[in-house]
Amino acid sequence: VQPNNYSTFYDDQRQNWSIMFESEKAAMDFSKQVCIAKCNSSPVLDSVLYQDLLLGEGQGVEGGDSLEIAYTGWLFQNNGLGQVFDSNVNKDKLLRLKLGSGKVIKGWEEGMMGMKKGGRRYLIIPPAWAYGAQGVAGRVPPDSTLVFDVEVRRVKLVKECSGSDGQSVSSRDSPAPSPVPNSDGFSAD
Repeated sequence: VQPNNYSTFYDDQRQNWSIMFESEKAAMDFSKQVCIAKCNSSPVLDSVLYQDLLLGEGQGVEGGDSLEIAYTGWLFQNNGLGQVFDSNVNKDKLLRLKLGSGKVIKGWEEGMMGMKKGGRRYLIIPPAWAYGAQGVAGRVPPDSTLVFDVEVRRVKLVKECSGSDGQSVSSRDSPAPSPVPNSDGFSAD
């Protein structure tokens, strides 16, 4: 994904190709289909697949950084998008999370690394990186592959935090108990 509605890619002969789209939406829709095609062509999905839809600006996020996110999650069914099982897009409240805290599914922790403020990414998460064999009662069947469209609306980098004396404070320096993910995988705040 490139700014101004471009995508570039290499073919199997290592030739570089560029595609220009008529709109940002058309570029995003194409990128989503590329990600789904990657998933469907994988013999075994054993890690998170992701495709950037918008790159965003600033520094990429890493463990310990706090984010506020708008997202929609679908079940991956019949080689494509199934029903929406969760979303906060039309709600007033963004999801707040601290990367690396263990409060969200492992696939989000992995798939969101390196995203930037204003960035949008498509994630396809295998069951082992999501809710596994237990699923989520009434929402996510056991052993479900999940698809998320996530957008980082706000970022607070650990390196930007400072104490009252002006010294840099890093949450990575303080020992914390081993977190146990919530049953629904999303943070309560």
